[in-house]
Amino acid sequence: MELISFRTPLALLLVSLGAIAAVWWWLATPIMLERAPIDPSAKLQCVSYAPFRDAQSPLSGNVHISAEQIEQDLRQLAKVTECVRTYSIEYGQDQVAGIAQKVGLKVIQGIWLSNSRFKNLNQIATVVRLTKQYPDVITAVVVGNEVLLRGEMTVNDLAATIRSVKSQVTVPVTYADVWEYWLKNREIYDAVDFITIHILPYWEDFPIRSKFAAAHVDSIRQQMAVAFPGKEILIGETGWPSAGRMREGALPSRTNQARVVSEILSLAKRENFRVNLIEAYDQPWKRQLEGTVGGFWGLFDAARRELKYPPGVPISNYPLWKWQMAAGMLISVFVFATALLTLRRRPWTPRLSSWIAVGISATTAGILFGVAADKMFYESYGWGGWLQWGALFAAGIASPILCANALVSGRSLPTFLDLLGPRDDKRREALTLVLGAALIVTAVIACETALGFVFDPRYRDFPFASLTMAVVPFALLTLNRPQQGQRPLAEAVFAGLLAMSAIYVGFNEGRDNWQSVWTCAIYALFAVTLWRGRAAQSLK
Repeated sequence: MELISFRTPLALLLVSLGAIAAVWWWLATPIMLERAPIDPSAKLQCVSYAPFRDAQSPLSGNVHISAEQIEQDLRQLAKVTECVRTYSIEYGQDQVAGIAQKVGLKVIQGIWLSNSRFKNLNQIATVVRLTKQYPDVITAVVVGNEVLLRGEMTVNDLAATIRSVKSQVTVPVTYADVWEYWLKNREIYDAVDFITIHILPYWEDFPIRSKFAAAHVDSIRQQMAVAFPGKEILIGETGWPSAGRMREGALPSRTNQARVVSEILSLAKRENFRVNLIEAYDQPWKRQLEGTVGGFWGLFDAARRELKYPPGVPISNYPLWKWQMAAGMLISVFVFATALLTLRRRPWTPRLSSWIAVGISATTAGILFGVAADKMFYESYGWGGWLQWGALFAAGIASPILCANALVSGRSLPTFLDLLGPRDDKRREALTLVLGAALIVTAVIACETALGFVFDPRYRDFPFASLTMAVVPFALLTLNRPQQGQRPLAEAVFAGLLAMSAIYVGFNEGRDNWQSVWTCAIYALFAVTLWRGRAAQSLK
């Protein structure tokens, strides 16, 4: 009997390790593109540039970027692009044109317009001075960026401002906004020298899949050329994010960003139109406004200031996949080791179903550990984000280990009442308390995220990986649930909330969003798990 009980978990462990290796080999499969996204031998036409690093943010209002920092960036960018587009002269960005002259870059100079007339006049005066000071560097002036989209100026005021700037400079003048707002506000067409449109397939009202992104950009460009004949159309912003939440079928990822950028650049060369990519460097501060996805549109990463896609290097969504796979295998081994050590202290052989449950928990955790760690790294922003996603990740690691112990021991999933209610003179084991703490953490974060997707979903990330690591072992542990006892009210409330949220979110996000479908499935599984719970004690 002991030999049989040892062979079963050993066989399941080998299956688990094989599954983890196979899945990670598939996840990490790299892609090779005809045209490298960034190739120093074929420089970009232009790229959006903002100089902010680390905790620097224009939202703080008191940051000033040094000339040394800007020069470091522009010297690096001069190796891959002929031009940079700026959006403002605030926060030290009035130094860009002078430094660009030193390093051999051209500048499309931006004026940031808002509802503050004083700031607008100050920016205009500075830009007029810069165009006169650097006539061979500044090739055009963009008077306002998406100010109509934000509703901070009227069309008439904007047109008057554009004409005022045109009368004071000798370079071409334009305005930049998303393509729909050009169609809604045709009056601006007469005021500008050329049209600058933003086409961001990911952010469209009906998001575009990455494989159709380049075709979508070309289709909109041609539509705008018909609507506004006689003037050049510059695509002032286009690109794809490398991290963040999925919108319908539009998935941010490293490989998708590389593919979209490569295909758009190839299309621009073939069709002979100008394009400015957004953006040079990842901008962490944008996450405060747009969630995770806002901080990952850059061609260079924010921390190391290195190209995400060096030419000639295969592109993978998980460049550290071997380490992630190894860590997942270690988790799986640890789960089985916990179960076997627990078995040594028990006088019986667990049922086969218990070992299968241990194997499923170990394999699920092993496969998803690297994905969850990757998501925690990219999606945690600020101490609150690190606390939330770190706690869920910790629960995802603890759950399969603690549930393996409980499955082999024959214990059931504890309830909130068992943990927080009256003791009834019953001794609570330390492992049960830790398991209960993991359950409570998972339930609270699951409900918080579920409600977030119901009431404010646009910029929220789907916690499918860590949540699955935590919930699947809890669900399997209900195999050992008590046959009698009352259904606790707290679990019933959490279960109802998760079930209703899963239905609404799944419908709202659509079936094309696999991150949403996966997350909603785990919400539903967790709801069933909590609903099946029975209290081992009752209130007196």
